[in-house]
This record gives sequence, structure tokens and C-alpha cells, in this order.
Amino acid sequence: MLMSGKELVIARIKETGLVAIVRTEEREQVSRIVAACLAGGVTVIELSFTMPGTLELLRELSANYQSGELLLGAGTVLDPETARAAILAGAQYIITPYLNAETVRLCNRYQVACIPGAMTIKEVAECLEAGAELVKIFPAELFGPPLLKAIKGPLPYAELLPTGGVSVDNLGEWFQAGAAAVGVGGKLLAAAKQGDYQAVTRMAREFIKKIREVRKTG
Repeated sequence: MLMSGKELVIARIKETGLVAIVRTEEREQVSRIVAACLAGGVTVIELSFTMPGTLELLRELSANYQSGELLLGAGTVLDPETARAAILAGAQYIITPYLNAETVRLCNRYQVACIPGAMTIKEVAECLEAGAELVKIFPAELFGPPLLKAIKGPLPYAELLPTGGVSVDNLGEWFQAGAAAVGVGGKLLAAAKQGDYQAVTRMAREFIKKIREVRKTG
């Protein structure tokens, strides 16, 4: 059976195991951060709507990377209007910090993957009921990997994307607890603040290498 575009996006996020969250006040840094991530093997990028000019950045990047090497998404999307604008600008998936059922519904209408945020078992169940196939656990650092185990107890089929507090050192704990993939921002991209994009590439390689190792041993 052929998968829909939405299903292919979710499958690629899970296969890669990592969503790089780009959030910076320096607009000109974004394209260099994306290039550095791609050079390190991180191909799933989320542009946060907390940045200035996110729609323009989505348009530019979606035009510059048309060969499929970049899976570009929009994050911190609070409502369906912003989601639709992001999709029209080239976003291939939408990530929200909490569940907005209308946003999930809109994304499903256009067969675009929507990954809403949740923190409790009840919230995760509500995301699944709304039609989400992958749920962001945020802020994950508040309770750590044990939270994923607690959620997957009653909801073993829930596909979870913990975001916040994920590092190379604790990747194994997150995946062993049941993560389908992880979201990482500062721990991956911190060196960009000093303009050291080679360090971003090295860190990206470390994350990808560690994820592969964890999955082989897990």
C-alpha cells in the first residue's frame, strides 16, 4: 500500500530520529545553520515561529532545497491560520506546543503532518483522538525519560517526540523509554551563536551517530 505524503513525512522523522529546532534572532544565521545540519546528516529541520520572518525563511529554504534532502517544518504554530500560511510557504509538517484541534484538523485536510504538544497521558490521548500520528512531549526535561515510560504504559501505541533536555549523553535513555524521535535545539545548535558552523556540523554528526548506536543496541 502506498503511503500518503503525511505518512511519508512521519516515517522520515522517525527514521532520522531527530528534529533540529532552529530558533534565533539573527535571521541571516538560519540558512547557515540549516546547511551545517545537513552536512552533519540532520535532514529534518523545524523553523520556529518565535523568529522574525519565519514565513519568508520557509519560502526561501523550500525554494533552495527542492531535491528532497531537507524535510522542512514550522514550529511553535499556535493556530490554524498560521499553519495554513506555513504550509503555503513550503512547510512539510507543523509542530505545535500544545493541542489545538482546529490546527490538527486543518493539517489533516491538506494531508500535512501535524505534531501537537502534550505533557500528560490525558493530553497525549486527546492529541491521538484529534488525529495526530506523532505527539511532541514538551517540556520533556521536567520529568525526563520516565515520563515516556509512564505515558506508554496505558498508551503503548503512542508515537512520542520528546523535546527539551535531550542531549548526546542521554539519547539512549530517551529512546529506551520509548521515543520515536527527539527534538533538539540548543544542545545541537549552540555553537551557531559564536558563528562556529563547523561545530554545529560536528555536533549533528555526533547526534546521528549516537542515535544509530542506540537503536542497534536497543
